[in-house]
Amino acid sequence: MPTHLEIVRATYEGSSEENGRNLLAALAPDAEWTEAAGFPYAGTYVGPEAIVKNVHQRLGTEWQGYRADVDHFYDAGDNVIAQGFYHGTYRATGKSFSASFAHIYTLRDGKIVKFVQVVDSAKVLEAMRP
Repeated sequence: MPTHLEIVRATYEGSSEENGRNLLAALAPDAEWTEAAGFPYAGTYVGPEAIVKNVHQRLGTEWQGYRADVDHFYDAGDNVIAQGFYHGTYRATGKSFSASFAHIYTLRDGKIVKFVQVVDSAKVLEAMRP
């Protein structure tokens, strides 16, 4: 069985398709996913379907080249933190951005049960403004 760090790492280090498949496989049926206040997709979504629809689907359609590049992973047992930078270009404006983030995961029995995003939302919103 993979470690919690390996489970989280597998959601970042492959192609977008691989990362998406790995994330879906790792999410608990009642996983809570919280996007930061001030972020365009702010809120807490429960369950894989709601998470994909309200966050990942939008990132894939509203942005070009959107990615989360992780600089460091921190293994804290049942919690894993990924720290790095988001990059992308907002399709509607053609503006690009780079913003720092931290993702805090809580895992139980090899499944992600909670995700909390900390992000420099101002940088993202600047790219979205005409």
